[in-house]
Parts: sequence; structure tokens; C-alpha cells
Amino acid sequence: MILNVSGRTDIVAFYSEWFMNRLNAGFVDVRNPFFQKKVSRIYFDDVDAIVFCTKNPIPSLKYLKLITKPILYNITITPYKKDIEPNIPPKGEIIKAVKEISKIVGIDSIYIRYDPILLNEKYTLEYHIKAFDNLCKILNGYVKHIIISFIDDYKNVRNNNGILKIKEFTKEDFKQIGINFSNSAKKFGMTVQTCSEEENLTEYGFIKQDCISPSLAFKLTGKTNFKRWTSRNNKNCNCVNMVDIGMYNSCKHFCKYCYANYDEKKVITNFNNHNPNSSLLIGNLESDDIIQIREY
Repeated sequence: MILNVSGRTDIVAFYSEWFMNRLNAGFVDVRNPFFQKKVSRIYFDDVDAIVFCTKNPIPSLKYLKLITKPILYNITITPYKKDIEPNIPPKGEIIKAVKEISKIVGIDSIYIRYDPILLNEKYTLEYHIKAFDNLCKILNGYVKHIIISFIDDYKNVRNNNGILKIKEFTKEDFKQIGINFSNSAKKFGMTVQTCSEEENLTEYGFIKQDCISPSLAFKLTGKTNFKRWTSRNNKNCNCVNMVDIGMYNSCKHFCKYCYANYDEKKVITNFNNHNPNSSLLIGNLESDDIIQIREY
């Protein structure tokens, strides 16, 4: 089993202490987001690897050497300011943490996500080309793999369109991103790929590969029996199956393009209902919960 920590919220940024408490306890409980009384219990003895997905890896630094499972980091670094990402720490601090993590887990176990790319009057095509090149330059020697994706039409995106003011991509936009991003990555010894996108940009030098491909899963775990991940958000996703232990509407970054948050009042309620000593990320087990052991 590969644990996804997490696509539903940023556990690393806001709930690292809880995660380490669960790791030390030997199991974690996950409430089904669609059937609330159903709870999956996952024992860490059944976990082959952990994928940390985060915009702020800083809180995990002090715990890294305590984790014995194979680790892969997906760290999102975008060039947006507080208008789009209100609660992300300064990017310089995040980049500093990325370099430290790379030294600990190894350069092949850290992927940067430049994700999602959106265009508007402020964040223009030229802005992104310059920002991506600078990111590659800064991370030269610490990162070898960068994944990009383009903004999708999520509920939260529509709700925030007055702020985002999204401009539609043209074929020429995709071409210029493909050419320039490929050149920047190559210049600094990196690969660049899209994530579950119809525009895969391979004709411009992007590699075609899934984020957590069967070959990467084998490299992490030594196993080949992983099923394809069934993603509700993206039917084009061909990653291997991962088990997400997060909960929607619990990330306080409040990014305006987020797919996992769609009710900021609920986020605050959930955050205030977090107990670092609970087996669940949000709230506690109830007497009528149905607990099932998940082994894969």
C-alpha cells in the first residue's frame, strides 16, 4: 500500500504532529468522505511507501529522520502572490526547506509541482516563463523532476473567478510553455512533465509519465501489484493506486484555485475540531462508526 499524505488537504503543513502520532501508534483511521459512518483503519505495517503532497514542507523537516518507510515528496511551488495563495509561507523559505529535504531523502525522491498554471492580466505567459526558469535555476542540483498542470474548472475556481479572472489558454500559449519550460528544465538537468493533461507537450520536449507510475512505485516499494488509481477529479489519471488519509475542507492555505476546499467556513470548523491525539484527522471516533481494516 502507498499512503497519500494527502490530496485532500495539506497534512504536512497543518497536521504533521498528528501524522507522527499516528505513525507512532501504528495505525490511522480515515473517514469515508462520501459515507461518513464508514471508517477505514490502516496499519502502518501494511504501508510500503509514503507520498507527501504539500505546499509547505517546513513542519515535516524535524520528523524526516524518524520515518523509516520509503518517502516521496511532491512539493508544489508556484509564482503566485497572496491574492491567489493567501496563507502560503514565503517561497524562499519553502525553497530552503526543499534543499534540506533533498539532502535527506535524495534528489530522486523529491518532485516539484508547478501546479496549476493559470493565466490572467497579472500572471501572464511571460511571467510564468520567467518564473519557471528562475525556479529551475534556484533548485539546480537539488531537484531533477518537475510536474506541471493547468487550472481546471472546479467549483472553488468558479466561486473565485472574480479574483482569478482566468484567461483561456490558446494553442500558442501551450506551445510557448512547452518550448520554454522544456528549455529551462534541460538547461538545469531536469525533466519536466504534465500531470493528467490532454496537452501533454511531448512534441516540445516534455516527457510522458504519470506522477506515481508503476515503475516509480516499484522503485519505491519493490512491488508490482498496484492497481490503477481511480480519481474522481481526473479521469485521465493513470497513477498507481494510493490510499489518501486526508479530509476535504480542512486546509487553511485557502488557495483560490483549490479543488479540495469549497467552503472556507467549514475549513475553520474542521480545523478547530482537530485533535492531534485522535486516530482521525478531524474529530474523533463515534460509537456507531463502522471500522473496516484496509490492507491495500
